[in-house]
Formats: sequence, structure tokens, C-alpha cells
Amino acid sequence: MLPPLAILYRDDRLLAVNKPAGLLVHPSPLDRHATSSVVEQLQQQISCKPYPVHRLDRPTSGVLLFALDPETARLCGAHIAANRLQKTYHAIVRGWLADAGDIDYPLSYLPDKIADRDRSRDKAPQAALTHYRCLHRSEIPLASDGRHPTSRYSLVALNPLHGRKHQLRRHLKHIFHPILGDTSHGDNRQNRVLGSHLGDPRYTTVMMGPGLRLMLHATRLQFPHPWSGEALNLHATPDAHWQYIARYLDLDFALS
Repeated sequence: MLPPLAILYRDDRLLAVNKPAGLLVHPSPLDRHATSSVVEQLQQQISCKPYPVHRLDRPTSGVLLFALDPETARLCGAHIAANRLQKTYHAIVRGWLADAGDIDYPLSYLPDKIADRDRSRDKAPQAALTHYRCLHRSEIPLASDGRHPTSRYSLVALNPLHGRKHQLRRHLKHIFHPILGDTSHGDNRQNRVLGSHLGDPRYTTVMMGPGLRLMLHATRLQFPHPWSGEALNLHATPDAHWQYIARYLDLDFALS
């Protein structure tokens, strides 16, 4: 039996949880072998139907918001359309990132393999903007590329203006600082080396061997309550394994 989801906030209209890495937000035909999802667990935990306000990729952990009725879900959707939901993520990336900057790089549409099929092939790239701040840098005695005796890493705070599919993962790849543990847009050689030191059986794959979890965490969500207008500031601390990897890489983590 899975442990209860950590509830970060709840009232009669909204609910926020700290989503674990590796858990789907809702059941998906893309993974018929998944034994559970956040929606299914919440339905059992709170005895009512939750409506996801936004999404997090399966390997991403952190703040995930739900409405508890259709009208609140609609109002939250309007907030998202008006960019009223401010999201902060933390990630650990390869290399030393600059102090701060913007990644303004349009992204091609990534269709859902089942829902969209071939209907989105001709869509133009979508505007996508991400602001980043480098919080810490480290260099440890780990030969991860076969050429250098050390490896460099950065802890970064990320604020996406848009919410394109895999936006943060694709943007960090675009500037040659892929997020650790990203098997779709990352550096798999680096992932394999780190996985051999830091792997967790929960994230093991046939291709990668000992699994290195995606080092991307949705830390903070700030928005006005859709009914009262109260400014909500919800935050979630990364799990123990995330923090263990950060310590191993000599990167101190604190909510910021």
C-alpha cells in the first residue's frame, strides 16, 4: 500500500499536494502498467473527486494543485491563461550556469501520442520563456565524461512564463546545461555515471541501469485564490533522496 500523499494546503475549493517523483498525475493509456496515480490516490484519501489544475511530468516532484469542483477548476484555468500562477522550480544541471538570465526559445509542439495522433504535425513552434537564477555551483572529483577528472554542477531556480510540454527540460538542454536524470533531453552518459553512485531502484531502467531520478522539483506555487482573492504561497520541500543527491554533489539546498 502506498503512503498517503503529503497535503500542503486544503480548503473547501482547493487542494495541493507534494507529488512524489515517478507517479503519474492521472491514469494514462500511455502506461497501462502503472499501478496508481495522484488522482486515484487522492480519491481514496479525501473521498471526493479532485480536478487537476495543471500537470507535472511523471518524473517531476513537487507542488501540484487540484480544484475540488468543476467551477473552481474553470476559474483556475482562467488564472493559468492570464499567467496568474507563478511557478518556481529547482533543478540540478550539468556544468556551471551563468548567474541569471532568460531562455527565450520557442518550442515545437510535442503531441500526445494518443490524443493528438497526427493532427498537430504542422503546428508552428510555441513561444516559451524561462527565467533562471544560479544559486550554487560545485566541482567534485568525479570523472563523468572520460576526459576530465572532475565534474561541475549547478543548483538553479527556474521560473517558466509559459507551460509548454517539457519546457524546463528542453530549455536547459538548449543552453547545454541539461537537468540531471533527464533520460529524454539530458546527458545519458552523465546519468549513467551518477546512477552508478546514486541510483535508486525505483528509477532503474533497462537502458540506464541504476536509476538517477530527474533532479527537477516544483518548489513553489503563488497565485490569488480564485474565490477569495487571497494571495496563496504554497511550497514543497524536495524528498530525502533529492536532498541526498544535492549533498553528494556538494550543493546546499534551501527554499529560495
